[in-house]
Amino acid sequence: MPAPKLPQIHLVDDDPDVRSAVSLLLKSENLRVTTYGDAKAILEGVDASTPGCLVLDVRLPDMDGLTLQRELKTRGVQMPVVFITGHGDIPMAVRAVSEGALDFLEKPFHDEVLIEGVRHALEIDAQHRAGAAELAQVEERLHSLTPRERQVLECLLDGKPNKLIARDLEVSVRTVEIHRSNLMQKMGAKSAPHLARIALACMEYRDRLSAK
Repeated sequence: MPAPKLPQIHLVDDDPDVRSAVSLLLKSENLRVTTYGDAKAILEGVDASTPGCLVLDVRLPDMDGLTLQRELKTRGVQMPVVFITGHGDIPMAVRAVSEGALDFLEKPFHDEVLIEGVRHALEIDAQHRAGAAELAQVEERLHSLTPRERQVLECLLDGKPNKLIARDLEVSVRTVEIHRSNLMQKMGAKSAPHLARIALACMEYRDRLSAK
């Protein structure tokens, strides 16, 4: 089994002095950092499958940070974003946060504030990736169900007892019991309430993803 990928911080700022200072600060906290001088560089170099976060300057020579944030999303890069800027204003900050940024820091900022913001972003990214992995596992189990087992599952989630399920599907109660036992085993559920929680968690996570 391959070793898990370590979190990577992607820092984009066109000022080499800022890149150097921020990179050294984060590395002093034992964090891994890759720096970029413009939007094109990160669009060509970032790996969406690697855990981490983005630290983006708002003003870049080839694309402003807010546009870069949207472009990264369209390319499947869903990492949390911390914006840094020397030219911030309230409307810009509101726009950044409304589009998913976790923080908006004006230069010069205190080292502790940036470190706290980056660590929070890494925690959020880890939570999202864990949720996505869990969802993928649940969906894989769902795909393993036969069409009849899926019908029984839907009935169970509607709160129907075995006798009513048997009537609706025009099968025997014993057949329902067999399908129910099989799908419970495939879904890794120990009880009907546990099965409902698994299905509900899957649906809730899907809703959160679609809302982004």
